[in-house]
Amino acid sequence: MVVAVVFLLVGILGFIPGATTDYDGMTFAGHESTAMLLGVFHVSILHNIVHLLFGVVGLVMARTVPGATSFLIGGGVVYLVLWLYGLVIDHDSAANFVPVNGADNWLHLFLGVGMVGLGVALRRTPATRRTA
Repeated sequence: MVVAVVFLLVGILGFIPGATTDYDGMTFAGHESTAMLLGVFHVSILHNIVHLLFGVVGLVMARTVPGATSFLIGGGVVYLVLWLYGLVIDHDSAANFVPVNGADNWLHLFLGVGMVGLGVALRRTPATRRTA
């Protein structure tokens, strides 16, 4: 649930001038957007909407342990795929429709590994005590 709330907060911050620099340069999608969340991460309206949707899905799925683990592992895999995508595309091309930059790529790698790790950790069953 905490991860989902963070996605919601990031999605909201992406729409707040000041938290997002060059706010007037934000486009719906594409690498032409010059808006930068916290002055570091390339964002667009689509990018912010994706964060908001990811947060909503996470909150819904976090109501159960199996749902939370599925959100974390599945979402982590999505972010690892997005990391790979960000590595192979030309950031100045139409393929960069989300958009992403180098800082986003590092964040996506961190999120992917972290979310999958949390999901796997939640799947483990607690050790039971054995009495002799």
